Amino acid sequence: MFAIVSRENIQLRPGAVLRFPATWSEYESLSEQRGDGSLPRLKYRHGEVLLMSPLPHHGKDASLIADVIKTLLDHTNREYDSFTPITMKLPEESGIEPDYCFYIDNWEAVLGKKRIDWRIDPPPDLVLEIDVTSYSDVDDYLPYRVPEVWLYKRQQLRIYQLQGNGYRPEAQSRYFPDLDLQAIVDRCLQLAYDRNTSAAIRDLRQRLNNDITP
Repeated sequence: MFAIVSRENIQLRPGAVLRFPATWSEYESLSEQRGDGSLPRLKYRHGEVLLMSPLPHHGKDASLIADVIKTLLDHTNREYDSFTPITMKLPEESGIEPDYCFYIDNWEAVLGKKRIDWRIDPPPDLVLEIDVTSYSDVDDYLPYRVPEVWLYKRQQLRIYQLQGNGYRPEAQSRYFPDLDLQAIVDRCLQLAYDRNTSAAIRDLRQRLNNDITP
């Protein structure tokens, strides 16, 4: 199947990434044309548009790792809010659609808001991205000053933290500094694919409640 991008139709085969020069208004038109759907995913940066149609396991991995984050936050009694799908936009500069956003330190700043103004409201404290098509780039979040980005790529969980004007890879998350997150994610994904997501999360909760390092 060939990619189709027109005023009437947008079609990409699963796993495909399409990149082409575009203006901000053209990006906005594509976003409007897509309507309330979340596919294909759209991104605008540096005067170009990227479109991506996720593979099926992209969504499963994103949902599971987000559930892991929620389970760990609940276990430590942390207040938080989470969003998906969500579009982050800075007019004429950037448009990005992370797999999951988490407000942890700043959850009260977006309490009850139907819309978030990315020019004045605080960014999410943690963003999760699953990359199976070389579509995601941690630097996409620099304009928003997102403090921490998790990028899951090639079965590796990479944690980046904002340091000055760039992102640095870190061994630990600021929110779970004492946990081996790679091991947790590996175990949960294995259980999820061997059985299902609920079995993976039940196992994680049990290990946390028994004070066994996951």
